[in-house]
Parts: sequence; C-alpha cells; structure tokens
Amino acid sequence: VQLQAFGGGLAQAGGSLRLSCAASGSTFNINSIGWFRQAPGKQRELVAEFSSGGSTVYADSVKGRFSISKDNAKNTLYLQMNRLKPEDTAVYYCRLITTTFGFYWGQGTQVTVSS
Repeated sequence: VQLQAFGGGLAQAGGSLRLSCAASGSTFNINSIGWFRQAPGKQRELVAEFSSGGSTVYADSVKGRFSISKDNAKNTLYLQMNRLKPEDTAVYYCRLITTTFGFYWGQGTQVTVSS
C-alpha cells in the first residue's frame, strides 16, 4: 500500500484548505483510514478518521471546522479544513490500517496558517 498526501500550503486564519490522500496498492482490506498531524515539538495526533466499524472520529479541536470524506472509486481520502487557526499549523499525514493490521503512512504535507 502506498499513500500520497497533497494539498497543503499556506492559508490565512479563517481560510480553508483541502487535503487529499491517494491510496494505491492493496486497498481493498482497509480497517481504518484517517488524518493525523504533527506540530513542531509535539506528538503526532489524530485529526479525523474513519475507524473500524464505520464510525467517524474527530479530534475535539477540529470538530465543526474539519470534515473527512472519501471517494472509494478514486481510492482517495480528503480532509476539508475550514475556519483555519494558527494552531492548525502542522505536517498532516494520512494513515491506513489494513484488516491484517498493517500500518501505512503517507509522506506528510505541510499546512501553515498565518494569523
């Protein structure tokens, strides 16, 4: 499985960005797929995820502002980020876990929000 994330960049506070994560390879046995982020000096944290069992999970800090979606036909995961805040600045990663518990990470895409 290969994951390629793109769509990051520079945005002003209050603005929007959409991230995409294109998956290739053996993507039919997905257990969960989602977005994580890591800010400088901080641990990587969950942003939003389609978890096993079909539920959607959001970090409290992004609820109501970010929306995760996917296009199964295109094997692509999206993260629509609205009302961005400077504290959203981080490298964003997509992660996929297979039903056989293989963990796969994309290469990360930088999101920078200026105040």
